[in-house]
Amino acid sequence: MTAGRPPRVLIDATSVPADRGGVGRYVDGLLGALGKVCGSGVDLAVVSLRTDLERYTRMLPGAEIIPAPAAVAHRPARLAWEQTGLPLLAQQVGAQVLHSPFYTCPLRAGCPVTVTVHDATFFTEPEHYDKSRRTFFRSAIKTSLRRADRVIVPSKATRDELIRLLDADPTRIDVAYHGVDHAAFHAPSEEEKARVRARLGLGSSSYVAFLGAKEPRKNVPNLIRGWARAVADRTDPPALVIAGGQGHDDDIDRAVAEVPSHLRLLRPGYLRYADLPGFLGGALVAAYPSYGEGFGLPILEAMACAAPVLTTPRLSLPEVGGDAVAYTSEDADQIATDLAALLDDEQRRLTLAKAGFDRAKEFTWESSAEVHIAAWSRARA
Repeated sequence: MTAGRPPRVLIDATSVPADRGGVGRYVDGLLGALGKVCGSGVDLAVVSLRTDLERYTRMLPGAEIIPAPAAVAHRPARLAWEQTGLPLLAQQVGAQVLHSPFYTCPLRAGCPVTVTVHDATFFTEPEHYDKSRRTFFRSAIKTSLRRADRVIVPSKATRDELIRLLDADPTRIDVAYHGVDHAAFHAPSEEEKARVRARLGLGSSSYVAFLGAKEPRKNVPNLIRGWARAVADRTDPPALVIAGGQGHDDDIDRAVAEVPSHLRLLRPGYLRYADLPGFLGGALVAAYPSYGEGFGLPILEAMACAAPVLTTPRLSLPEVGGDAVAYTSEDADQIATDLAALLDDEQRRLTLAKAGFDRAKEFTWESSAEVHIAAWSRARA
């Protein structure tokens, strides 16, 4: 190997879920960007679920794509294979660095390891996770901070929280902001907006959008309550559309039951990937009043779709939104006040939409890939 050239890296993509949620967006975005720079010396091998083989082969024509055992599609089997089969595979492919993109890593990999720790909210917002999940990820994060040669995080806020809470070594942490796929997430045409409204049965009705997992940390119940208070007395109240996976927040159903009967609240579940620009960019406001994020990919994707965004100034969200989004608190009454103000101010919504769209251009997966490559080179050294 020529000195200074990036090392041979094995990326473990077996943790990517079929629904292409947050970790899926991250791994797909990173690999897509790495595929564009493979000709400049990046030497990659990727192990993936069998369902992703074709996707990654097409995305990374210069890389070695390896099918994982079929059993690793189930989480317990994947975690066991990670400790035994993955180190053996790293040895077989001649990996000089192993990259684990989702919190966990082998305890004995046989080569330098880098791990992506996406957030520290299992420590800062413990009440928003069930006990088993909280316990597992807290342990995984502590182990990765201790075992990994480099830790990659998606924001300065996450880096700072790991240092503050867990006494992590700042010299071994690299900040690689997520990017956004600007082809997939773009300012939609009127036709794209109309198609989504028709699919949702909204016709020409306006709406407020939420897109994300229904986890307690996302604060969906208070969004529902805040929206209902903001629009209840309006002549033509906009609907609220809560899209994404079902999650495990029981308080959502209680909040839905409180919604006045004359208001429309839709929960369509997952939307087609191709419909996301029309959904986000067609909304009066994309609302995301989270208690805290390691990065905040949903608000970046909404910004890229030219949606005016309302979010909270918690953890990393101001790093992503900057001055290009509107801020509120996690409290339902404050959400109601700030959402109503945005709904009443078309000019501000237009200004935010343009500012967010422009700011989103600064976040690219190519930039993220460059930080990853530098981290892998440091790990090898």
